[in-house]
Amino acid sequence: MIPLSVAELITVVRGEPHDIPEPPPRVTGPVVIDSRLTEPGSLFAALPGEHVDGHDFAVSAVAAGAAAVLATRPVGVPAVVVDDVTDALGALARHTVGGLGTTVVALTGSAGKTSTKDLIAQLLERTGETVWTPGSFNNEIGLPLTALRAVESTRFLVLEMGARGIGHIRYLTSLTPPRIGLVLNVGTAHIGEFGGREAIATAKGELVEALPSAEDGGVAVLNADDPLVRAMAARTAARTLFFGEAEDAAIRADNVGLTADGRPSFRLRTPTGCADVTMRLYGEHHVSNALAAAAVAHEVGMSATAIAETLSAAGPLSKWRMEVTERADGVTIVNDAYNANPESMRAALRALAAMGEAARARGGRTWAVLGRMAELGDDALAEHDAVGRLAVRLNVSRLVSVGGREAAWLDMGAKNEGSWGEESVHVSDAQAAVELLRGELRPGDVVLVKASRAVGLERVALQLADDAAGAVDGEVAAR
Repeated sequence: MIPLSVAELITVVRGEPHDIPEPPPRVTGPVVIDSRLTEPGSLFAALPGEHVDGHDFAVSAVAAGAAAVLATRPVGVPAVVVDDVTDALGALARHTVGGLGTTVVALTGSAGKTSTKDLIAQLLERTGETVWTPGSFNNEIGLPLTALRAVESTRFLVLEMGARGIGHIRYLTSLTPPRIGLVLNVGTAHIGEFGGREAIATAKGELVEALPSAEDGGVAVLNADDPLVRAMAARTAARTLFFGEAEDAAIRADNVGLTADGRPSFRLRTPTGCADVTMRLYGEHHVSNALAAAAVAHEVGMSATAIAETLSAAGPLSKWRMEVTERADGVTIVNDAYNANPESMRAALRALAAMGEAARARGGRTWAVLGRMAELGDDALAEHDAVGRLAVRLNVSRLVSVGGREAAWLDMGAKNEGSWGEESVHVSDAQAAVELLRGELRPGDVVLVKASRAVGLERVALQLADDAAGAVDGEVAAR
C-alpha cells in the first residue's frame, strides 16, 4: 500500500478520529482484515464476520503493530470511525489506484476466471511488476484489498471481478477503473440468483461498459466463440480484441490436442507471430483460458514467442483448481474442489477422461467424486442429472456422488444413462467418500474431486493425498 498519514486516511474515507496519539501514526504496511496478519504499520479493517466481529480483535491488531483501525465505533485504540468499513475500503482503493500510473486489467466470466487470472499474472510479470487477485478475492471486500497492495512501482494490476447480481461489476469498476477488460464466457453459474443467461450477460457486460474509449486506450478482450460475449462489442466504446476459434479472432489456436496425460497443446496465432504451446495445466478447457490471457499479453506488447514460453511454463497459483498430486503408490488425486458450476464440472470431467487414457494404460481407473453445484435455481435437477449422464458418456470408471438431494440427482443421472450397477455410488458425506475410496483405490487410478465451495469436498482430496507420502507433481500449488 502507498504510505499515508492518518489525517489523509480520515479525509479519504470521510471518517472521524478516535484515540489518535500525537504525533499521529502513519499507515505504511498492508491493509488486513485478519488481525493475525498484522504487520508493523498495517491498517486493520474491523469487518463484521459471519461468526466473529473484527472490532473484537482491534486491540490485538494494534498490539501487533497496526498503525490504526478502520472501524464503525470507537475501540479503545487508535481508530478512524466510519459508517461502513466495506465502503471505506472501496474509497481507499479508489484513491490509491487513482494516484498510480498502473494499467488495470479486469476480467470476469462464469467459469475460468481464477485460472485465467493466474495465467495473466504470470505473463505480465515478465513485463513489469504485477499485483493480482489472490485466490478468488473478487468481491466488494477482496477487490479493494487486492488493489491496496499496489505501490508506485506496480505496472499492472490484474483484478478478477465476480457478480451475484446486476450492478455488482459496475460498482467494482468504479473503485478500480480498468483500461483492459476481459470477458471469458456467459454460463449458468449463479443462474438461480440471476434468473437466466441473458441477465448474467447484462451483469458481465458492465465490465466493458466501464472501459475508456478506444481513443483513450480502452480495450475490450472478448470471447469470439460465445455469442453473448461477442455481442458485448456493441456495449463498449473501447477497441475490441477477439480471441477464440472463430476466423475473425485475432488471438487463435490451431492444432489443438492433448498430451498422453491430458495436458493441452496448440499453436498460438497472434497478429505479430505464431508459436507452439504445451501447457502444464490439465484439460482442453485451458486452451480458451490461455488464449484469453494471451490476448491481454499481446495487448501490452509481448511477443508470440514470449507468450508461448510463459504459457508453457505456467502453473496454478490458486489452490484447489485442478491441483494434481501423484502419490507414491501410483494413485493420482486431482483436487478441483474450490468451486463448481455446470460448465466447470463438464470441463473437469473431460479433463479426467483425457487423463484416464494414460491411467488405463497403467491398469488404472478414473473416479469422479462429485458434490452439489449451488445456486442453480429451477435448473438444479436437470443440471445435476446431466453431469451424472456425462460421466457415463465419458467412460468414467466410477462416480461417487457426495451429499444430499443434488448429489442423489447426480447418481440418478448416471444410473439412468447406462447399466452402471455399482459403478455409481451415492454416499452421505465427505468422510464416507474417503472411507469408500481408501478401500477401493489401486495403483494407476485417477481421482477427480469437485463440488461447490460450500460442500467442503476438498477434505476428500486432502485426506487422500495425505494417505501416502508421495511425490508431488509440479502442478500442485503450495497449500
